[in-house]
Amino acid sequence: MPTSAAAAAREILVRLHEVMAARSGAQAKLNAVVNIIGEALDSEVCSIYLLREGVLELFATRGLDERAVHVTRLAPGEGLVGTIAKNVETLNLDEAATHPDFAYRPETGEDRFHSFAGVPIIRRERSVGVLAVQHVDPRRYADVEIEALQTVAMVLSELIANAGLIDEGGAGSTRPQPTATQRIEGFRLVDGMASGVAVFHQPRVVIEHVVAEDTEAERHRVYAAFDKMRDQIERFASQAEFGVGGEHDEVLETYKMFAYDEGWARRINEAIDSGLTAEAAIERVQQRTRMRMREIDDPLLRDRMHDLEDLSNRLLRIVAGQLGTAAQMGLRQDSILIARNLGPAELLEYDRRRLKGVILEEGSLTAHVTIVARAMSVPVLGRVRDVKRLIGEGDRLLLDVTAESVIARPSAAMEEAFDARFAASQKRRAAFAALKSEPPVTKDGKRVTLMVNAGLRDDVAALDLTGADGIGLFRTEFQFLVSATLPARERQQRLYRDVLDAAGDRPVVFRTVDIGGDKALPYLEHDEDHLEENPAMGWRALRLALEREGLMKAQARALLEAAAGRTLSVMFPMVSEPWEFDQAQALFEAQRAWLASRGRKLPNEVRYGAMLEVPALAEVLDILLPKVDFLSIGTNDLTQFLFAADRAHPKLAMRYDWLSVPILRFLRRVVEPAKAAGVPVAVCGEMGGRPLEAMALLGLGIERLSITPAAVGPVKAMIRTLDLDRLRADLMPMIDSPEGPLRERLEQWAAAHGVEHA
Repeated sequence: MPTSAAAAAREILVRLHEVMAARSGAQAKLNAVVNIIGEALDSEVCSIYLLREGVLELFATRGLDERAVHVTRLAPGEGLVGTIAKNVETLNLDEAATHPDFAYRPETGEDRFHSFAGVPIIRRERSVGVLAVQHVDPRRYADVEIEALQTVAMVLSELIANAGLIDEGGAGSTRPQPTATQRIEGFRLVDGMASGVAVFHQPRVVIEHVVAEDTEAERHRVYAAFDKMRDQIERFASQAEFGVGGEHDEVLETYKMFAYDEGWARRINEAIDSGLTAEAAIERVQQRTRMRMREIDDPLLRDRMHDLEDLSNRLLRIVAGQLGTAAQMGLRQDSILIARNLGPAELLEYDRRRLKGVILEEGSLTAHVTIVARAMSVPVLGRVRDVKRLIGEGDRLLLDVTAESVIARPSAAMEEAFDARFAASQKRRAAFAALKSEPPVTKDGKRVTLMVNAGLRDDVAALDLTGADGIGLFRTEFQFLVSATLPARERQQRLYRDVLDAAGDRPVVFRTVDIGGDKALPYLEHDEDHLEENPAMGWRALRLALEREGLMKAQARALLEAAAGRTLSVMFPMVSEPWEFDQAQALFEAQRAWLASRGRKLPNEVRYGAMLEVPALAEVLDILLPKVDFLSIGTNDLTQFLFAADRAHPKLAMRYDWLSVPILRFLRRVVEPAKAAGVPVAVCGEMGGRPLEAMALLGLGIERLSITPAAVGPVKAMIRTLDLDRLRADLMPMIDSPEGPLRERLEQWAAAHGVEHA
């Protein structure tokens, strides 16, 4: 097997080209294809499943029982093959039978095979089949083999489409587009309400030719497209005007950095080297990006991949000569934009007078397009599945992001009710804004410290906008994630000083870098032989930083020098045992001594804290608490570790409630000894940003919350209507002797005592 993906794919494509040019029928060609791939990858089994009449049918195989061909069928989502097709994802397993979706089909005779790898066959963004290989011995297929399979799958999509062997609509495509009124749910990205007609962002570029006839000609087409795309990005960035500075400025700079990223261009060139056309090469790299996005747990890194997705779309349209989008055509009336995803530059192309809202099939809170949309005051609803089937071009839409829904084709009565809610929301927003200068004090006089989470220099502006007390969590890894190389110490120091200057006399708590695991940085060496099956629980955060002493020393010096003459508050993420905290603190203290020996100006005080995210740390609080100045509970990671539930898994995302008895009892076990030791405890996860959950945290004795800026108003309103002593008296019996779902009981308690918790 060749050592590079391009060479491996090219070797297979040369033989496939001969097969495709032959005059044999489609079935004979597929039979030849599975033999070619099986031989090239040294796999006893190679099989092709195609989507016919809504099910995946085994069309050709090498190694399985031939009698199973056209007999074995799997529904999308059924078995490993069905899972690949439904999720449009790659699977690479050394032991197939251990996967929860494994389904044994006796007619295939596959019981003696252990390893399994499969890739979707994609046409027009939809899975129309699966290409799979199997091996007797347990082994994971190498990246070079998986990439070769993905390239071959692109060629197969053209072959089988031309032969009329597939359902052109793709998996699950038989549902007709509705015409009746329908409420469609999504995920809140940028709050707000809007009405308008549905406008699709762009027509999809359909790639008709996959295999290149002249590799050099395809390469020149890509070079010219890159030049044109970069010119467009420079123009959009220079024309973007928001009235005041904000984090969107840094977003656009980061976006431009991706446009000039040589690694991305190199991967497209390698795909061309394998024998693909320019369009197919871009699509090939784009498919790889999408699949990586599904494997990444970290939202910041996943959002950077979204930028590459946007740039890929732009590059593909340029190279294919299909430049038209709804923005170029112009919006003629109040419009709600529909797209799978958007990049910040694409959003900036639209007429802000007509663009009233955005609906995305994907999207996340930290995506660049979300940040820019927030600066533009454009409401955004994300993660709306199958949106292009449920909504038609020109449909009337009522978008209510606060309610996490959109109504398509509403009745007159619905429009009237929507207008009334819109007026009420404007009044509520004004009420939250009026609380900006009011302190977060409960009805019985208890002062709560309300801080915000941040990760960018311009996030500090949220302090003045919300009236928050400070920054309880500044995620320093963002600077590392968006950089093409390791950020120099001077650059880090400049960022930290700017943040402290902007915060003024308000406190800022810096969290040292939480990278590694699923947040791998391309410029840091990593062990390819030890792939992490559970990256969230892997070699990341403080574990990695203590190993990479040079990285942590540079950050320590940058923080210490940036905070000269001030108080520096620093906390270490994912502390599992007290000795890890000891080592991290010792490293910082050694750098402080080194700087002092050279006459450098130092912080007046350094406060050290630990993040409690790993449940094991709660068992050694008696050892840890005398060492730390403060403790911060990261409820996002803590929840998934406590329940052994991946928070990115769609089946588990909503299963475990923050207001469940196990979580509240666990938090109480942390708060009580910390309070006895005089150590302040804060919560800096999403849990604290929801009014009802925040109320429960206050009831447990936590009086410091660090939340998203958007949550400050609602949480402050809750605090100012709460009698904290009464809550604490009533909450403990609920936890000790639970009767029914605790969330319902807390909602009833809040309603009965006039606490604003919506």
